[in-house]
Amino acid sequence: MTSELDIFVGNTTLIDEDVYRLWLDGYSVNDAVALRVRSGILEQTGATTGVLQSDTMDHYRTFHMLERLLHAPPKLLHQLIFQIPPSRQALLIERYYTFDEAFVREVLGKKLSKGTKKDLDDISTKTGITLKSCRRQFDNFKRVFKVVEEMRGSLVDNIQQHFLLSDRLARDYAAIVFFANNRFETGKKKLQYLSFGDFAFCAELMIQNWTLGAVDSQMDDMDVDLDKEFLQDLKELKVLVADKDLLDLHKR
Repeated sequence: MTSELDIFVGNTTLIDEDVYRLWLDGYSVNDAVALRVRSGILEQTGATTGVLQSDTMDHYRTFHMLERLLHAPPKLLHQLIFQIPPSRQALLIERYYTFDEAFVREVLGKKLSKGTKKDLDDISTKTGITLKSCRRQFDNFKRVFKVVEEMRGSLVDNIQQHFLLSDRLARDYAAIVFFANNRFETGKKKLQYLSFGDFAFCAELMIQNWTLGAVDSQMDDMDVDLDKEFLQDLKELKVLVADKDLLDLHKR
């Protein structure tokens, strides 16, 4: 059975947001088609399963070609191969770098290395997030970290400049970079009730008050590293926590 289609030729790259979400979530073409069928798109459009399969494959091919540009977002803005309106470019970038809270809680504070990447199978099983999506999110964290870890200036501003993220998402990535650099142990059982948002809030305060840039104007706003003298002073305060009587006295 043949299908009749009306076609037109243009140079604007069409982006289906629903298919993009399925691709980001790590679904295969066949799984994405099945989910689209389940959503009722065939009844809404009058298309056949074959046409839907072809449409999904076309979108996936486009996303795969765009992915190398999404690794360095400014390149997406300046390339001439894909004619994509600025608003769509921003959407592609923002959603590509958006992450799942369940995933980030599993890796927050860990070294962004091959060792941690080997744990992604277990994290995928635990969180229910596809392995492909876990890898994308992990690679995004690692990519941003490598680009900005040695940069001077505001961590948030550096992330926004090099990855063109919204202010909120850039601040979230700043927290991820900060915790990865300083290797805070956020996976302890007593901390499991805290959300990523809680940690991001703490990271923002620590960056503003405890980093080298916060305590020394000559350090050119080095937002990633904590001040060593401050850490030494903090270590000496552990006696207050270890001694219950001193802790009770301090509370008064």
